Amino acid sequence: MTDLNALTIAEARDKLRAGEVTSVALAEACLSAMEGAGALGAVAHMTPEIALERARAADARLAAGEAPAMCGVPVGIKDLFCTEGVASQAASRILDGFRPEYESTVTARLREAGAVMLGKLNMDEFAMGSSNETSVYGPAVNPWKVDERELTPGGSSGGSAAAVAADLCLAATGTDTGGSIRQPAAFTGIVGLKPTYGRCSRWGIVAFASSLDQAGPMTKTVRDAAIMLQAMAGHDPKDSTSAERAVPDFEAMLTGDVKGKVIGIPREYRMEGMPEEIEALWARGAEMLRDAGAEVRDITLPHTKYALPAYYVIAPAEASSNLARYDGVRYGYRARLAQGDGIVDMYEKTRAEGFGAEVKRRVMVGTYVLSAGFYDAYYNRARKVRTLIKRDFEQVFDAGVDAILTPATPSAAFGIGEMAEADPVQMYLNDVFTVTVNLAGLPGISVPAGLDSKGLPLGLQLIGRPWEEGELLNAAFALERAAGFVAKPSKWW
Repeated sequence: MTDLNALTIAEARDKLRAGEVTSVALAEACLSAMEGAGALGAVAHMTPEIALERARAADARLAAGEAPAMCGVPVGIKDLFCTEGVASQAASRILDGFRPEYESTVTARLREAGAVMLGKLNMDEFAMGSSNETSVYGPAVNPWKVDERELTPGGSSGGSAAAVAADLCLAATGTDTGGSIRQPAAFTGIVGLKPTYGRCSRWGIVAFASSLDQAGPMTKTVRDAAIMLQAMAGHDPKDSTSAERAVPDFEAMLTGDVKGKVIGIPREYRMEGMPEEIEALWARGAEMLRDAGAEVRDITLPHTKYALPAYYVIAPAEASSNLARYDGVRYGYRARLAQGDGIVDMYEKTRAEGFGAEVKRRVMVGTYVLSAGFYDAYYNRARKVRTLIKRDFEQVFDAGVDAILTPATPSAAFGIGEMAEADPVQMYLNDVFTVTVNLAGLPGISVPAGLDSKGLPLGLQLIGRPWEEGELLNAAFALERAAGFVAKPSKWW
């Protein structure tokens, strides 16, 4: 039999229901894989006792014939999600020792659906980064390797991406503020779905930028993404931005039939200096969808060039406000004080020692753009640009386009240490194809579609209409089937 930890959600579900495997056996296989994968740095905190307890409960539900699709499926949880009684640090020193007395809505829903939590996964500190190098736990490492060089799995959900790609878990939760699900999914050869803003509750997720953050599944296949999203999604009265919309049966919508659907190709995404391999993959993806019966149409999204600067004003502004609550008073890390230090000294020392360099950089940028004299020049202007970007997408969808195809990233995975220290702006450019989706609140998905000349995975992104995750997943399913991507990283860890 295939290693149990290498199963997909759909395969595990069918085997569990048929009695061919137990949830305990699945959990033990994944926990063993996690224990042997320390070199990947993907796991922040393992929770074996919780995993086995929930696996036994899942087996009892299965035996009683009460088996939702996620029942008994072992998953990893990004460290940004609060999990009751379990360390939830957002990969930051400032939340050292924080064990919440409550559960995030998304992880509570997964638990109710019978999913088994294996542990908390590594990430960029407070989800600020594109390479998982800003974590207090140290970097996560991509299971794909070239010439003995360690590569980034992307960020901020780098630990989730690495864990799924390396078969440490069957699936994982991620969050996406500017591409933090889709970019690492593309770098590691897995599927990453960012739902419509408001589809999944943000309650109990440590906030980065509240108008942009959205939870989503990171899985081995599009079918798995559909199954997991259904368990995660739904209205939550505790989150004022959560939409009161029914959650459809996303898996049932995976027919692979895209005949008559219109796929848009935005000319503004043809960036100067784009690698030929990315350009060729994009063209091949369009051809695959055309061969599947879709109409491929050139479109224009004229305000795309302003998306990255607008995002890097809005996101830090919201972050500086959200992170003001970390002061060393109520929970988390508190700096050691000298004789005579007052409360202001405590705030300053705690925040100086508790936050990493990238978080400090973004808090300072955010505070600057919100300050008197600059609020209108930067923050309000960025908000207006955001409205124009949203309107671009609305006009395209109103003109009959069903989904938009773009590259997921401007390159394959790069080496750890290559960008982080040298030039933060170069790192920010990794989000060039993904931030528009967050600014407009749309659903987007990254699907592995090929390998570059060095044998590293490349992803294609599909962007859908708001609230049409079912249609988007079906288009992604057709693309996945046509691409036939089955490559896996060779185990070196």
